[in-house]
Amino acid sequence: MTIAAKLAAIRAAATAPENVPANRVFDLHWAMGSVANDLTDPYEPCRWLCGESVPRLLYNAALPSGEGEGVAGIGNGAWVVTHYEDIERVYTDNAHFSNDGAANFQALIGETFRSIPLGVDPPDHARYRQFLVPHFSPASINRLDAQIRAIAVEMIDSFVTTGEVDIAWDFGRVYPVRIFMNLMGFPEHMFEQFLDWEWDILHSNSRLKMAAALRDVLAFLRSFIAEKQRNPDATLVSKIVHGKISGRAVTDEEQIGIVWFLWLGGLDTVAATISQMFRRMALEPEIQRQIRNNPELVGSAVEEFLRTQPILSTSRTVTEDFEWHGIQLKQGDKVSCLNPAGNFDPDKFADAAKFDPSRRPNRHFTFVAGVHLCLGAPLARRELRILLDEWLKRVPEFRIKPGTDTTVFPGLLSIRNLPIVWDHSVISEGI
Repeated sequence: MTIAAKLAAIRAAATAPENVPANRVFDLHWAMGSVANDLTDPYEPCRWLCGESVPRLLYNAALPSGEGEGVAGIGNGAWVVTHYEDIERVYTDNAHFSNDGAANFQALIGETFRSIPLGVDPPDHARYRQFLVPHFSPASINRLDAQIRAIAVEMIDSFVTTGEVDIAWDFGRVYPVRIFMNLMGFPEHMFEQFLDWEWDILHSNSRLKMAAALRDVLAFLRSFIAEKQRNPDATLVSKIVHGKISGRAVTDEEQIGIVWFLWLGGLDTVAATISQMFRRMALEPEIQRQIRNNPELVGSAVEEFLRTQPILSTSRTVTEDFEWHGIQLKQGDKVSCLNPAGNFDPDKFADAAKFDPSRRPNRHFTFVAGVHLCLGAPLARRELRILLDEWLKRVPEFRIKPGTDTTVFPGLLSIRNLPIVWDHSVISEGI
């Protein structure tokens, strides 16, 4: 099918603002991770959107009115950019593209604090970033290395001799959250409750469920912050509460804005990445063999997993009227960066469709770019590298358990259950 035919097939029968040409209006929600498929590379359907024949600006029509419409951008129309250089501009041109108010789910229940630092633009953003970056710097992550490795080894050793694990439910959703909760100082008994709240906020698309979860989690976080104010310790929440921003105390609104944002971002992005990473290796065992035989590739292999499975596509708001690619953009327009297309742009990545564990350089957009580059990226990379290293030392070649549903949402929804199996009889003999 030609590019023109593909575009014609997904044209949306919907209205759009006056500044949007009719021939740029499409329904691209299928490319945002909400439609499951069973492909070995679940992001394959998006790759053609960065092709030369695809217009540089598309318009994703609004979804039909529903419960979630108007909540943190759910269901609203937006421009979509799919080519690497255009995505890079949106992420780095702060004069024309704003992130003010991003992840503003709390507004649903009348909260006015901002999600810090994501929902703050320069120049104010720099103060918050400078305050938080030391806690996620390579030096700080190095101090967590032994703890991360101990958790990975403990969890792997708990099931390695059984020859089976649900890598999504029993491992992927647990391993990074244990690390995150230890870092923040959150009590272990809140694990399941946190994940339930997070699911309702991010994935339920229900105003009622979102509102209830928001009230509960913010009440918990405020209580937790108050406890750290009374009893300081070495955890990150305590350091935030008792820290200084540009030489002054952190205000109450800043405290909840920072802790809330870290809570929201720390629960399921790495979990989704792990599930998809192991699914890909199980379906393509040659990838396992390449990394096992060349352990020095662990770092670059993790980057390639990240490039080929971008969990999020994020958006910005146009700050003023201006013309781009022959289209008049208006102040207030939303522009969504389709990372699953940009990460496969052939102008940036040679043989982009191929999974290459030795690929260098690998400047993908999975952690975004510009001033809002993911704050937790160093921690996420370390978690994934340690996991891959320790797993391949301990577990022989694995595969999907026969009869398993291997469909996946190519995004944050990802995979809920994915049992994998291996020959545990070889464990005692050494891998």
